[in-house]
Amino acid sequence: MDAFVGRRYPVGIQSFEKLRDGGYAYIDKTAYIWRLAHESGASFFLSRPRRFGKSLLVSTMQAYFEGRRELFAGTELERLETDWESWPVIRLDLSTVKTRDVRELNARLEDIMSLLERQFCDGRRLAETLGGRFQALIAFLRLQANKKVVVLVDEYDAPLLNVMDDPKALEAFRMVMREFYIPLKACDADLRFVFLTGITKFSQLSIFSELNNLTNISMDPVYAGICGITEDELLGQMSEDVSALAERLGVAPAEAQRRLKHYYDGYHFTPDSPDIYNPFSLLSAFARGRIAAFWFGSGTPTVLLDSIRAHGWQIVDLTEIDAMESEFDAPTERAATPTALLYQSGYLTIKAYDEEAHVYTLGIPNREVSRGLSESLVVYAAPAAQSTHNGFLIKLARALRAGDVELGLQQMRSYLAGIPYHLGSRDERGFETTFYLIFDLLGIQIETEFKTATGRVDAVITTRDTVYVMEFKYGKSAAEALAQIDRKDYALPFAAVGDRSVVKVGVNFSPTERTIDDWIIDRVQA
Repeated sequence: MDAFVGRRYPVGIQSFEKLRDGGYAYIDKTAYIWRLAHESGASFFLSRPRRFGKSLLVSTMQAYFEGRRELFAGTELERLETDWESWPVIRLDLSTVKTRDVRELNARLEDIMSLLERQFCDGRRLAETLGGRFQALIAFLRLQANKKVVVLVDEYDAPLLNVMDDPKALEAFRMVMREFYIPLKACDADLRFVFLTGITKFSQLSIFSELNNLTNISMDPVYAGICGITEDELLGQMSEDVSALAERLGVAPAEAQRRLKHYYDGYHFTPDSPDIYNPFSLLSAFARGRIAAFWFGSGTPTVLLDSIRAHGWQIVDLTEIDAMESEFDAPTERAATPTALLYQSGYLTIKAYDEEAHVYTLGIPNREVSRGLSESLVVYAAPAAQSTHNGFLIKLARALRAGDVELGLQQMRSYLAGIPYHLGSRDERGFETTFYLIFDLLGIQIETEFKTATGRVDAVITTRDTVYVMEFKYGKSAAEALAQIDRKDYALPFAAVGDRSVVKVGVNFSPTERTIDDWIIDRVQA
């Protein structure tokens, strides 16, 4: 069965009309649109990751400005709007422009303008250059309708992202796109509302140097939840969907919610943003009745993996990055690190903000992304290692579920010694992160830096039958690690956890061998 009976989920649907007419589940974002339409400014830009609902948002805006009141029955916008009016709307979708050749780029933009000219002016070509035709079309619609014009541009930066890895081509593409977008400034007096979406922020590709009238709402707290599904929306508007998924998974609704949060939540686009779930993955989970890497599996740009490797970064480097706002809002083609591209693409998110120092802490948002990045970097760095990687994970999972932690640690020692590059292990914190990612890949519950009354346990791993309390040392000894567990009574809080047995594990990592070289296992007596 591919979907739950009686509920339709708009996975991949980008048309507001189709969504509403088809009776699909809809998270009402229309209040945001009403607020934007009545803001003091008239031109806005929003950056969000791919498949976060940007195209549906643009389609909803189009329906609103065209005055299609019937599509908004029962929404917040219907309640808020008292003066429905229709405006001429030009909508541009640049996501379809997929080329690395500048001549083909010009040809595709020519096609887009020709379609608009056929739609609005019987196919008459009103000017010669691309920018000239765009400007003439705006002026024509303003005169014909005797109303200002609305321009909606979806994925404005898609053509440029195709050539991010080629500086020469990027510059050529930039010049074409800059000339194409100039009318959005030149025709300001004729424009009622302008809205652009993309992955990279408008400052990053230096296209909009003249377009200083754009208001960037990407990090505006008021619009933090404009795309994606907030936790309040999930627990309110989609509570029945969580219950239906729970029944499908054979767990309680609270457990289904916990799994959804662990796998798909964690996005924050402002320091005080609400918890935001990946909408594509969340709706896919409801539609298919299972939790899996739907968003990550739908495509990770090669340029992103290239950028990570080119800077010598490993997964451990992505778990916690301190950065000024200018570092992840920097021009992408001039960025010193992949931080900006990773953040805007949705592979990093805001975890914390130090208001006094103006420093943001970025990190991987959730398990779907951490697991996907780990697997992708293993395969991308050494395709031949994939079978070794997968074989190791299978053997380790079987060993731990059988309660044979000795065998599991032996397997981990061999694996880390043979494939040390993809997870990183430069210090005790690095190896702790390595453990976390490996167990996360296995689907085994692990918590690092677990707080107790006497201190922080490096890792607590929970399987069906056993709780493993683990302490790591780096360049010291397993005996020292185990002594710390005993001295601080780290195992005590877990001694009465259901029917699970408790196992203390002290582990030492060798900085020279870059793997485990010593461990001690001590089973707590009931």
